[in-house]
Amino acid sequence: MSSVIVREIKSDEYAALKIFLYEAIYVPDGVPKPPREIIERAELQVYVKDFGMRPADCGFVAEVDGKIVGLCWARIMNDYGHLDDETPSLALSVLKDFRRCGIATNLLKKLLA
Repeated sequence: MSSVIVREIKSDEYAALKIFLYEAIYVPDGVPKPPREIIERAELQVYVKDFGMRPADCGFVAEVDGKIVGLCWARIMNDYGHLDDETPSLALSVLKDFRRCGIATNLLKKLLA
């Protein structure tokens, strides 16, 4: 694999959040993936809607040969793991063909730093 570049997400790349939100949905083996429209549900839109407009919104992309192959982002939101209004939740996703290469680990390290 070509080298992986991990960098801050640019505002013109925010649309990629929807792609990676869908990829982040856990689907057990043998179960069909839900339709892509599932990410339009309100409980999932909290992860991506108006990203970049809140002070705590931040994210990093993993790029290979100019293509975004992974994304890790955080924001304060009332999601499934909501703790309080000061603790951000995070989402992390890597395209299937690029998994198990350490990309998620690198994204998470960058976000936590």
